[in-house]
Amino acid sequence: MKNLGGLMKQAQQMQAKMQEMQAKLETMEITGEAGAGMVRVTLSGKGEMKRVKIDPKLADPADMEMLEDLIVAAHRDAKDKIDTQAAAEMQQITGGLQLPPGMKLPF
Repeated sequence: MKNLGGLMKQAQQMQAKMQEMQAKLETMEITGEAGAGMVRVTLSGKGEMKRVKIDPKLADPADMEMLEDLIVAAHRDAKDKIDTQAAAEMQQITGGLQLPPGMKLPF
């Protein structure tokens, strides 16, 4: 039974660390870029869009499709950075323990 108690204690510690990681992600802001930095999208660590910065040179009404594509690309870049950061944090918490396929934490 001593082993079960130790296992429960480890699970509680991991849960506390995951809660800390989630709180850290909420305060984090990640910026993604597209078009050589002419479009920047800033997301919270939870993926909520906070800001969009667009270089005024891109504000051409005749070429709005390119601007729209760059916004999407910058958002994707920021989201990829968040996912990478969250995976690194999770790796530290779990000590390299692999999660089952399809299980994505903390989201």
